[in-house]
Amino acid sequence: MGKEIETIALQRGHTISCKFSSAEELSMESNLHADVAIEFTKPELAQKHIEICLDKNIPIVVGTTGWSDQIMRIENLVKESEGSLLHASNFSLGVHLFFEMSKKFSSIMKSHKEYKPSITETHHTEKLDKPSGTAITTAEMLLGQQDVYDKWGLVDKDSIDESTLPVHSERIPDVPGTHDISYTSDIDQISLIHKARNRKGFALGAVIAAEFLKERKGTFTMSDIINFA
Repeated sequence: MGKEIETIALQRGHTISCKFSSAEELSMESNLHADVAIEFTKPELAQKHIEICLDKNIPIVVGTTGWSDQIMRIENLVKESEGSLLHASNFSLGVHLFFEMSKKFSSIMKSHKEYKPSITETHHTEKLDKPSGTAITTAEMLLGQQDVYDKWGLVDKDSIDESTLPVHSERIPDVPGTHDISYTSDIDQISLIHKARNRKGFALGAVIAAEFLKERKGTFTMSDIINFA
């Protein structure tokens, strides 16, 4: 993602002022000169990086997932510091269209109890969090559209019963990302699938998010950009 983001940022006329990775980690002592930071790392690092950028008054776009349990604390920190944060489980426009279709799909299937829903997400082996943030967002949207399931659960990890919406996670080399919502009955199956062909769509969305965030204060998501456009 870092390489894709850098390529697209340069194509859109931006300058990369500094880069950080496991070889050169971002810290409070790091010398930063940037209008916006873009963060795609690991869940355990994302919160620290957000706090560093807020301390240095640098707006930050975060594509790392797996830290949603801390979102309230981070949003309060953004407010207290009068900083700027834009976070999203996915920066692809196609995924957000998938979200909208998922709502309609679930609404239609609500009255057809013979069909049981499930979600499957497949990503590259470098993606460490399971399930993906996009799958979690999808699951929460589906839960809001029906009255059968109380919660979602990760198959092979959580306890799955009749009140739990099952979510499957698979990790395969060189797969940018696939998300599948399926409703299955005893006689057939209906599916809605979003399949990324490469990472360029995610990278473009991240750069557009950085452009959007530069002159704004507060906490935003990808939906703010789509509604603004």
